[in-house]
Amino acid sequence: MNFRLSVVVWTTIPVIITKSVKNIGSILVLDDDFDITTLIKIALQRHGYSVFGFTDPFLALEHFKINHSTYSLVISDLRMPSMSGFQFIQNIKLIRPKINVLLMSAFDVIGDSEFSTHSSKYEIDGFLQKPISIKKLNSIINSYMTKN
Repeated sequence: MNFRLSVVVWTTIPVIITKSVKNIGSILVLDDDFDITTLIKIALQRHGYSVFGFTDPFLALEHFKINHSTYSLVISDLRMPSMSGFQFIQNIKLIRPKINVLLMSAFDVIGDSEFSTHSSKYEIDGFLQKPISIKKLNSIINSYMTKN
């Protein structure tokens, strides 16, 4: 008998809104590490973004299917146990082909030929190398969010 446990990240930490989130769209963050998902979610919320964090790619995908029109950006970890970031992005792009997507990883994959092939095949818009500073993260996210 197989069981699958899904966790949705919800925080009760006070969030200071520093800019309007009106008409910007939401950000979906997926990482199998709860702490990383929570850190990114809180950091982006403090900069005024509406962020939904997930640790389970299947749950994130189901949520995206229902709410895809509200999103402007998807950020996914590359290596996860149940589904790779490329597989997740492939499914996201089937639902909404023009959505901006960023992959992130703690591994140095930029020079990897498999990464290069998949990045162009699935139209990955950018890559975040973990660990990443909050300042750099916000700068990168802001550049993608202001494109829309």
